[in-house]
Amino acid sequence: MAEYKIELLNKVFHALADPTRREMVKQLAYENRTVTELASPFRISLAAASKHIKVLEEAGLLQRSVQGRTHICRLDPQSLAAANEWIRFYESFWSNQLAALERELDEAEPTELGMVKEEHND
Repeated sequence: MAEYKIELLNKVFHALADPTRREMVKQLAYENRTVTELASPFRISLAAASKHIKVLEEAGLLQRSVQGRTHICRLDPQSLAAANEWIRFYESFWSNQLAALERELDEAEPTELGMVKEEHND
């Protein structure tokens, strides 16, 4: 994997590790928002919201444009797509591993699994 892609993934997962930033991304999935609108659901200052937005921006998760004194934020899905690609690779890996385990368990004899059949004397 190219070094830049690894660095991008590190930034994306770091940005998404924070619940406030995840909620901001969720808000942006519905519509573009101003910094004030992104900050409003939280008990944080506009300066704190701007710091969160800066982290999301550096991770490529959002783009900010300025119209006069208003900063408009919009979701940029490309970085999310890169993270999704990484997750899907491991999802496929684990699905294959679990399917192989299931096949092994289906083929194994009960005594091979450490199970002893109980004999019932009625």
